[in-house]
Amino acid sequence: MKQKKGFVKWIQSGKVNRRLCMIVFMFAPLALLFTFTYLPFAEMVQFSFYDMKYIGERTFVGLENYVEVFSREDCFNALKLSLYYMGASFVQLALALYFASILSFKIKGAGVFKGFLFFPYLVCGIAVGFIFKFFYTRGFVLDTVLQWCGFELDNLPYWLKDTNINNISLAATSVWRYMGQNMVLFIGAIMSVDSSLYEAAAIDGASGWQKFRYVIFPSIKTIIVLNMILSITGSLSAFEPPYVITKGEFGTGTYFVIMDKLAHASQKVGLASAMAVVLLIIILLVTFIQKAAFKYFFGEGEQEAIRTVRKKLAKKEQKELSVNLNREVSRNVSGKA
Repeated sequence: MKQKKGFVKWIQSGKVNRRLCMIVFMFAPLALLFTFTYLPFAEMVQFSFYDMKYIGERTFVGLENYVEVFSREDCFNALKLSLYYMGASFVQLALALYFASILSFKIKGAGVFKGFLFFPYLVCGIAVGFIFKFFYTRGFVLDTVLQWCGFELDNLPYWLKDTNINNISLAATSVWRYMGQNMVLFIGAIMSVDSSLYEAAAIDGASGWQKFRYVIFPSIKTIIVLNMILSITGSLSAFEPPYVITKGEFGTGTYFVIMDKLAHASQKVGLASAMAVVLLIIILLVTFIQKAAFKYFFGEGEQEAIRTVRKKLAKKEQKELSVNLNREVSRNVSGKA
């Protein structure tokens, strides 16, 4: 009886109740996460070692699928196309940071500009694809606007068929769609910077560029790194623009488009699974290298900004102190004379 009472008292204690509540409330989301994320991922890794279709026999082939990923011309060229979207991601981040730095402060009509720039992110990716499909089609919106500017239609390229420019055109759609999202994240980070840093920079006589360089940029490095990781990850897995606009034709098939064709059209599930695993490894490597390089070249973030401003203020105080001492010395010398 004593043991039973002791157990009841222990189970009813506040510390145990808190832990039991945490375990009970965590069980459902963890079970769903395991069922729909980790278990399918483990199955996909297993599939990558087989020559198989969705239905039918499986033949174990070891690492042959991984070798084929790098030996097949379409798979390897699809990886090269990611460079277009990666370059577009840097343009997108630069524009987002530029507009965020301007719109974070009190400017007339800033809210309207924020809304216009963020609106494309709210549009469905499939809808964006159809918008730009008609935008780039020969003789439609873009060609009409350029003709108004004095260009002749015969001298304009085929934006979706010309292999020299079609991937750049598709990558530009990502800039238009995702710039507003990154801008909002940057604005939130800039607004959270300690206002005393801006006041200290203003006292020091810093210009707008110097405030950005020594206060804003160091203080939001964490968000910049996060946005860069998300943008580069997205550029490696670009799917909607080439799939909707060109169906992957004319040399625009990205890694995900080729993976989709192999998995669903050709029924090469094992090869497509190997492509997915390779893409995951590439994303992890790029993320690690990016974070290490950013930390090496740019330091620790907001603490660095605080140290920079304090150093500048200390230098200014030293200069003012030396000027005052020189004035006192000159006054004493002139008084004695």
